Order: sequence, then structure tokens, then C-alpha cells
Amino acid sequence: MCGRYYRTFDKQKIAEALRATATGDPFLYAPAYNIAPTTQQPVLRLERETFQRELVPMRWGLVGFGTKGPDPKRSTFNARAEGLQQSSLWKRPLHRQRCIVPMDGYFEWRKSDKQAFRFTVGDEPMGIAGLWDAWKSPDGIWLQSFSVITTDPNTVAESVHNRMPAILHPQNYDEWLDREEIERPPIHL
Repeated sequence: MCGRYYRTFDKQKIAEALRATATGDPFLYAPAYNIAPTTQQPVLRLERETFQRELVPMRWGLVGFGTKGPDPKRSTFNARAEGLQQSSLWKRPLHRQRCIVPMDGYFEWRKSDKQAFRFTVGDEPMGIAGLWDAWKSPDGIWLQSFSVITTDPNTVAESVHNRMPAILHPQNYDEWLDREEIERPPIHL
């Protein structure tokens, strides 16, 4: 589920739409029409000290802080919304390291005939609920990575697939991005 998405907006348009500053190589923010897991993509989060919105390039496919590193045998580019609180990989980021993945839309393939479908919601970037984490390699290099949260499909997507990305409403962005340690994360959004 949600193994490909696309983004037609450039760095400035994404930053304006999400009211954020953008860091990193401008090339990483160039429009892309077939974004796949393990690539570097811009992600919106709150900066730790100023609590300002920032776009940061991260690897798509979460590598947890306490893991041994990227595991090609384990798929971590999506996280099922209903299992976030039970999994040790997702639980810590859910409470303090939520992010928003900007995209124009995503692709899904119907299993019965392998037909591809494109889903979008309008002219502005969609904000998809995500989780991020940072892992330090034995060489001392930090890798920041993210995962897209998936949920049950709406009536439009259900005829194609049994999952879809968790799309946030812009009025819920601040609550989703809040980095304060809270007992109950905003999984109701």
C-alpha cells in the first residue's frame, strides 16, 4: 500500500503551502513523478528548539533509533494506523516525532488486474500523516527517515485497494506536528 507517490510542486511552493522553511539541497525538492521507498524526500516537522515548521529531506522507510540499521527484509515505508501503539518501532515516534509528507497524490494498483490508479485531492499539496526517527550508524553518521501512515480506504479508494495514506486536514497540521510528550497522541485526526 502506498508504495509510490508524486509531487509536482517545487521547494518554494511546498514551503509556502505548508508555511515552513526548507533546508537541504534544492534538487531534493524538485518535482518527482514516481517517488519510491528508500529515496530522499522532503518531510515537514517541527524544529526541536524553535518549534517552527521546517522541511527536511529524509529517507522514505523508517529506520528506528534503537535498531541495527536499515533492514532490506523489513518493510517500514508504511505504518498501519491501528498498530502504531503496539509496535516498539512506531510507538516512540508516534508520541514525539510525527511529521507530514507533502504530496500531490499517490498511486495504487488493483490486485485483480494490476491496473494502476492515481489518487489526488486538489491543487494544493496533500499533507499525509507520517512518523520520523533518527538512527546513528557505527560511523557516527545520522540517518533521518520517515514512514507514511496508512488507514482503511475511503469510498473512492476501496474499490482499488484495502489501504490508503492517512490524509490530514490543514487545520489539524499543528496538532499532528506537536512534539510535546503527551500521553495520548492525536491518532483521532
